[in-house]
Amino acid sequence: MSGADKSKDAQRHFLFLQGPLSPLYRRVGKALWSAGHGVTRVNFCGGDWLHWHGAGTTAYRGRRSDWRAHVANLMERFDVSDLVVHGDTRPYHREAVLEAEGRGISVHVTELGLLRPGFMTHERGGLVTLSRFPDDPAEIREIASRADVPDLSPRYPGSFALEAWQDVTYHLTNLATWPLFPRHERHTPQHPLADYARWCVRLAGASARRRRALREQDELLREQDPFFVFPLQVEGDYQIRSHSPFATMAEAVQHVIASFACTAPERARLVVKTHPLDNGVRNWRVDVGKSARDLGVGERVSVLDGGELGELLARAAGCVTVNSTAGFEAFLAGTPVNLLASAVFDVEGVVDRQPLETFWHEPCPPDAELVAALLRALATTTQFRGTIHNPAGLEVAVENLTKRLLRPATPAPSWLCEPPPRLARARALGVPL
Repeated sequence: MSGADKSKDAQRHFLFLQGPLSPLYRRVGKALWSAGHGVTRVNFCGGDWLHWHGAGTTAYRGRRSDWRAHVANLMERFDVSDLVVHGDTRPYHREAVLEAEGRGISVHVTELGLLRPGFMTHERGGLVTLSRFPDDPAEIREIASRADVPDLSPRYPGSFALEAWQDVTYHLTNLATWPLFPRHERHTPQHPLADYARWCVRLAGASARRRRALREQDELLREQDPFFVFPLQVEGDYQIRSHSPFATMAEAVQHVIASFACTAPERARLVVKTHPLDNGVRNWRVDVGKSARDLGVGERVSVLDGGELGELLARAAGCVTVNSTAGFEAFLAGTPVNLLASAVFDVEGVVDRQPLETFWHEPCPPDAELVAALLRALATTTQFRGTIHNPAGLEVAVENLTKRLLRPATPAPSWLCEPPPRLARARALGVPL
């Protein structure tokens, strides 16, 4: 897959940066090369090399401050037509995206799917705040009216063992090959060894924690008082770091509890639910409990370290989230959703855009017809079948992502919005993009 050998005669040239912890990008690159296109991949660390090395790959070992000039040189050298990245706001990726946009290069961004399990995301230009998917209900209904009814049946269940193996081999390879990439800056905030140590502790106590969470959930569901669910996101997630006004998840928690304490009805309760992939870097029971007690609502705010989100949403008065896909699950269940930051499903009539202080008292349920249209429109435009955490799903993901990348770059799809329709609203909230 030599970029130098193929770029001269190729119709297009694809530049791949970091992908998911999976062979997905390597196999897609091979398919594009076989179709007659140029393909170049940049490796930033040993884990990247593990997933894709050999012909058509190059290593970047320089400082991050010099990266933009380097990627600009690559784009010029290979006459790059398309940039492909997994997650568009990782530091190396963000600079490359900005350089590509300035040169008129098509940007393709992948991520895990909104319609999980069995789907992945592919968007032109960016994700979340930078998504070009429309937020106008009329445009969404128009897309849905032209779309086939999507098959949303669950497929390709994920394998925790496979996901863990991919993660551990990637990060341990990074540690072993650090002398070869001494200037590499990882995009994750926690050192992998510290992360794994916390996971060992979490896994050891998983059974007891699950029993306690289900017991507490049953007690909550038997009560008559209304409650709101606040599903947490993983501390350090780019959904928080790049696409929200909060520096940390803990800061968002403090914001929500303060609003609840000051303005929520006296009979209402707030249930803070931990993320399934929370590694225990924070003791949420302790942190949330202290904040709630300090604000005088210690008896009305609780933490569920586990439990079943679907069962909670079915009874909840509303769901508050920064921008988690848990919000997607909530409005599909007919539960009112209030967002603290931008998300691709931030659509008037789907989410409740009232201030949080009003939402506690009068949460507005989603428009079921608009929700159905949004689901169909997203499935048609930004989602594709496949997964990286299931062998059969990987085969499907390779085929479908290759097809999407091979679609003509011009003209752009008629629904693609420029500028990103959520960007101005997000910046007004303090999102740093």
